[in-house]
Amino acid sequence: MEKYKFIGPIKQLLSMDGLPLKGALKDEELPIIENAGILTKGEHIHIIGNYNEIQQIANSVDAEIIQLQSDYVCLPGFIDAHTHICFSGSRANDYAMRNSGKSYLEIAKAGGGIWDTVTNTRTASQEELCHSVIKRANYLLKNGITTVEVKSGYGLSIAEELKMLRAIKEANLNLESDLVSTCLAAHMLPRDYNGTHEEYLNDITTNLFPTLITEKLTKRIDAFVEQSAFSKQNIKPYFNKAIEMGFDITVHADQFTTSGSEIAVEINAVSADHLEASTDLEIKMLAESDVISVALPGASIGLGCDFTPARKILDAGGALAIASDWNPGSAPMGDLLTQACILGTFEKLSNTEVLAGITTRAAAALKLDDRGKLAPKMIADFCFFSTNNYNEILYHQGKLTPNQVWKRGDLVYSK
Repeated sequence: MEKYKFIGPIKQLLSMDGLPLKGALKDEELPIIENAGILTKGEHIHIIGNYNEIQQIANSVDAEIIQLQSDYVCLPGFIDAHTHICFSGSRANDYAMRNSGKSYLEIAKAGGGIWDTVTNTRTASQEELCHSVIKRANYLLKNGITTVEVKSGYGLSIAEELKMLRAIKEANLNLESDLVSTCLAAHMLPRDYNGTHEEYLNDITTNLFPTLITEKLTKRIDAFVEQSAFSKQNIKPYFNKAIEMGFDITVHADQFTTSGSEIAVEINAVSADHLEASTDLEIKMLAESDVISVALPGASIGLGCDFTPARKILDAGGALAIASDWNPGSAPMGDLLTQACILGTFEKLSNTEVLAGITTRAAAALKLDDRGKLAPKMIADFCFFSTNNYNEILYHQGKLTPNQVWKRGDLVYSK
């Protein structure tokens, strides 16, 4: 029998419920319940509302009472919809060389770049990779992130991609948070592959995709559409084959040059991520589609390049999520809240737009309709910040972290 828990009183509860998926959001639209309470039933939210009113219901179902002793703001558990936290090694030397003016090619010639991470990740065992994912996901959990998307893409062979995805699956079984895996075997053409881009992609669809289905390793396929990786022309048959086999599609799009967002719209991908190079043409195209735009401010900070044109995307009517892109190369920070705050400052986003970008709109970027907001029947993922004003959370730019994190109705982290 599922047990009830009643948590409160909560100074401000931001449910994020009822906000539109697309378009700009004003802070006046933010749904706030003052003096709130949460009644959970098992892993789900049973009801939220005024503390005194919910208390009567809680008493009638013999709920366990969790009395909060100070002022808290409650938000849905954050969702990081784009990470690469399954990897081995460090690219600290790359970072230093990049900041001293070295080009991507110069860094690669010196032994850096993506291939450096591929080499280190291939050397690591599945157990080592699993442990590294658990360690990073637990760090994220303490910062309020209860759902994390994790990509492969540093294996770049059938065996090594499988090793990564199996490590992610194993890690998910040993975590409080939820991992959503994505196959990024089309990250770049492997240096040691003796064939064309098309031959490599065909090899992946023929020899890797069926195993992904059989072992239930992922439901999502990603690819890096860029001059240094795969073109719109050679990636489209790859995506079409993935769709035929039942996979959802997400795209690394428009990071340095455009065309990735165009293919994302053409195939009705779930999301197009990066978009730093998107022009008004791509923004309009995305806004008129059902594709979620995912801004990755961590990559802009790490590379010293422009931010995703988030303000323009929202004003055009697009849906905008915000993710960390935590990876060892371009986005080593791995701090979603800080990055979202910085993006909000530079792109002039309302606090509601920023918070929606890491909750309800981030959930949509992963096709998750059971989280990202606090409402009846949603998974009971939420976090408490020690403040009486929700604006303090973004004002402190990531330095104000949760005092409590709840996952599926259980307290999993407390300061």
